[in-house]
Amino acid sequence: MENPEQRDQDKTLICDPTQINATQENEKIIEWEDFGHELARLWSLTSALKEANEKKLNLQEKLQYFIQVKTESLTRLNELEEMRERLVARKVMMGNMSTRCKVATEDAKKQEKMLSAELRSWLVAGTSLSVARKRLQESNRTLNEKRGYIKLKNMQRKLRARQQYMISQVSLLYPVKSLVGPAQEEELESYPSSSTLGNSSVSKPINCGTLTILGLHLTMRPFTKISFFTDKKEVQKSATALGYVAHAVSLIASYLQVPLRYPLRLGGSCSYVNDNVPPAGPTTLDLSWKTPLSATVKPVEFPLFLKGQDTTRAAYAIFLLSKDIEQLLNFIGEDSLGPRHLVANLKELLRCVQSSEFIDTS
Repeated sequence: MENPEQRDQDKTLICDPTQINATQENEKIIEWEDFGHELARLWSLTSALKEANEKKLNLQEKLQYFIQVKTESLTRLNELEEMRERLVARKVMMGNMSTRCKVATEDAKKQEKMLSAELRSWLVAGTSLSVARKRLQESNRTLNEKRGYIKLKNMQRKLRARQQYMISQVSLLYPVKSLVGPAQEEELESYPSSSTLGNSSVSKPINCGTLTILGLHLTMRPFTKISFFTDKKEVQKSATALGYVAHAVSLIASYLQVPLRYPLRLGGSCSYVNDNVPPAGPTTLDLSWKTPLSATVKPVEFPLFLKGQDTTRAAYAIFLLSKDIEQLLNFIGEDSLGPRHLVANLKELLRCVQSSEFIDTS
């Protein structure tokens, strides 16, 4: 039985005249003699078409292979690029590490040099310390003996005699004398009371007349009651006398090797006394033990003269100077006559040092 669709198709082919004409035109009439040649030609074309298809398939396979190789090569190139970037980063890191290593090496060399210098200094210090220890042992050995003790006492007597001689020269340079007359006045009679200046010691009464140093009398009247009618010569003489006392005290302290509690800045009739006033703010207990005293305490200068100065500051400067003399008196084992007797305390200091008991004191 025929397929209905095929039957309909045949009907359309038969009924359509254009298609019939087209088929008639495409049809080629081949003679029987040429049929063999035409068949061979068609067979060769079929073979060529088959070979072309095979070549096409081969080319497709090769092209697919080449595409795959290209893809793999691009992937490898990307991986190589990433590896190259990593390598560059590693090189930069290695360069930084080498620079740091060089810096560390230089620092280590510097530290080594410093340590070697410190080691040499420690070796020298150790050598000197061992030598000093040997000398100390020898000194202790000699001192333990009777002769060594006697020798030490003799050296102390010689030192005291030398100090006595030097201070006697100071007494000759600045002689302190007592002038007894009808117009006697107590030295520094107008000096402020010791309670107002923080001194708990009581002044001793003294009757030694009017004391002068190098012929100049020291009075405190200009320092307490200065006015327009104050005698300028009296003020200048008092300042000069205070300069003499300050210089004498400075010389005696240096000969006795006593650091003054209130250092002096000498300037003749324009001398000053320094007071190490603690800074305002934290107390002394709050200060670190590592902080030096010079960094926390600022010295304040007080004038030993009245010209252009405050009378209270000048009076306080005289009080500090008397405390220096009292410190020297206490050093040699004597008591002060009181803060009002500045020149008298100086005279007592010179007298005690020039006495025979000073040399015999051990």
